[in-house]
Amino acid sequence: MKFSEVDESSWQELQPYFDTCLIPYTGLTGNENPIEATAALERLRDFLDLVEIPFKGRMITYPAFQYGLQQELSLLNEICRNVKKAGFKHVVVMSADCSLPEKDLPDADLILARPAMQAENGKELAGIVQGEIHKLWNSGT
Repeated sequence: MKFSEVDESSWQELQPYFDTCLIPYTGLTGNENPIEATAALERLRDFLDLVEIPFKGRMITYPAFQYGLQQELSLLNEICRNVKKAGFKHVVVMSADCSLPEKDLPDADLILARPAMQAENGKELAGIVQGEIHKLWNSGT
């Protein structure tokens, strides 16, 4: 579910069921032309569908973190920390194009970076992604 789909009157009732916040990370640099930027957003959308559709009742997708040169991820990490302070138990960061080192995002509970996952030959991407989400939820953290 997207953050914009939640209305104020139902949030108090729904909040206990939504324990996971999804933060999309596009990683645009500003060097992209409009066609390249559109393609990056489409790849991210398609990657997010692997989580948003099957886990719609438990996960809320926040606005995407669009720009970032990947050298400095402290702002993204701060957003992860703040989302937890706002009441989410888990924070998942997803990127279709960027590898995001865990050491740079210690406040993210799970990082799903498509470039790193493509290395897992022989397994369908959707199965890998959904398996990682289930592992997070079953870990008890």
